[in-house]
Amino acid sequence: MSLDLLDWRRRVADLYAAVRAADGGPAPWERWRSGRQELFASHPESPLRAEGRLDWFPYDPAWRLEAVIEPASGEPWSTAEGVFRRLGTAVLMTPVSTEPARLALWWLEGYAGGLFVPFRDATAGAATYGGGRYLLDTAKGADLGPTAGGLRFDFNYAYNPSCAYDPRWPCPLAPEGNRLTGEVRAGERVPR
Repeated sequence: MSLDLLDWRRRVADLYAAVRAADGGPAPWERWRSGRQELFASHPESPLRAEGRLDWFPYDPAWRLEAVIEPASGEPWSTAEGVFRRLGTAVLMTPVSTEPARLALWWLEGYAGGLFVPFRDATAGAATYGGGRYLLDTAKGADLGPTAGGLRFDFNYAYNPSCAYDPRWPCPLAPEGNRLTGEVRAGERVPR
């Protein structure tokens, strides 16, 4: 194992820490986006091939949402990457539906743990990675923090997993309970 991976994780966590400190919005998103692009373009641990680049939907403040959290039973979800336990369900209103959306919140069991929220929407396989995207992964510092009653979900920060760019990177994909109806036209998309 190389110290490059340690540096990669620290730098990813630093990008999200800067967003949390600025409390979101278009300017911090632009700094996060350009920092992520630079990291993926130049870091030795990048899953992006040298000729590749990242791409995003334009920033949309309608996708910065507050989620109320309902507790869950703790059922397991086993993947090649580890076992996750159902921590709860995030309930939120999205700009594309009049009904509340529900996303399962997963806790990675094992060393470092962390809250994990993958999702898949109607853009999967066309504008975004077919297996879905990640919204929160606290093991990597990829979260925007809590709110008074739950969690902040800003889909502008949704990103494709590393396996979207390099099959050598394993990644858990969005399970059935993390499927959203409609298109989430916010966050990272596959390069055009």
